[in-house]
Amino acid sequence: MTAGLQEVVTYALREPSKEAPLGLPTLEYVRLLNPITTERVVMRHSVLASVLEIAAGNLRHTSDARLFEVGSVYLPRSGEKLPDEPRRLALVMTGRRRSEFWSDTAAGPIPAMDFFDLKGVVEALVADLHLPEIRFGPAHPNHLHPGKAAELVVQGNAVGSFGVLHPKVAEAYGLAGHDVLASEFDLQMILKLVPERYAYIPVPRFPAALRDIAVTVDEDVSAERLLGEIRSAGGNLLRDVRLFDLYRGESIPAGKKSLAYALAYQADDRTLVDKEVDKIHKKIEDRLKHVLKAQIRGEEVRG
Repeated sequence: MTAGLQEVVTYALREPSKEAPLGLPTLEYVRLLNPITTERVVMRHSVLASVLEIAAGNLRHTSDARLFEVGSVYLPRSGEKLPDEPRRLALVMTGRRRSEFWSDTAAGPIPAMDFFDLKGVVEALVADLHLPEIRFGPAHPNHLHPGKAAELVVQGNAVGSFGVLHPKVAEAYGLAGHDVLASEFDLQMILKLVPERYAYIPVPRFPAALRDIAVTVDEDVSAERLLGEIRSAGGNLLRDVRLFDLYRGESIPAGKKSLAYALAYQADDRTLVDKEVDKIHKKIEDRLKHVLKAQIRGEEVRG
């Protein structure tokens, strides 16, 4: 078990129509001259298709599936007899966010997993591998739901996408009626970007000073961009930033949204005093107002 996912191992031999729903780029398959069955005639181009089939089979007997596979795909190379065999990592998740507990009756139904559950697994993978210069960007692969997908970029290299499986693709794999989270990553490229050495952070000797900041920005301003601006302005004493609230409602103008972040300030050699923290916090507020035209929520009350 890894991050709550169960590993599966599937056949590398496929039938081309089993991968067609994913809308992969058109490439020639490596074909067997004498296949023993019509279901095993080519070498696969996708690991994800295989894992989706396993998930569909599992859901005949259970309501949840959390699966991953590490395996090779086989891509033809021009002028070469043998194909390229890059490694891929595929993840598939669907069902409830957690198992039932004895006190759940009064608490209501257990919520289903959504995009952010899969994003959390991806972030855990990134953290464990100590990958540098990470960002998440918009993605538009054919097999994922528009507006519910993201791309993982490491040091400027797009290494794969993840998100909610398109309903038509889910139906093609026997997963109709399920909200399926799916991803496939270029594991070979990811492993090339893993640093040989990385810095560790010692246990802090001095306590952190905690502050919150809530800002109203245009809808097209991403949380990732806000995070980048906050970190740039906060400098070395800003140790942690966490998004804890997204709000759209009566008090927020149309075309705007409110995001709230929890900030932790900390020094290695001393306990920070309020005056130091207030100065850095004000610098962050000023940067957000200047660069993103953000409105600091609660500022009118302080004034």
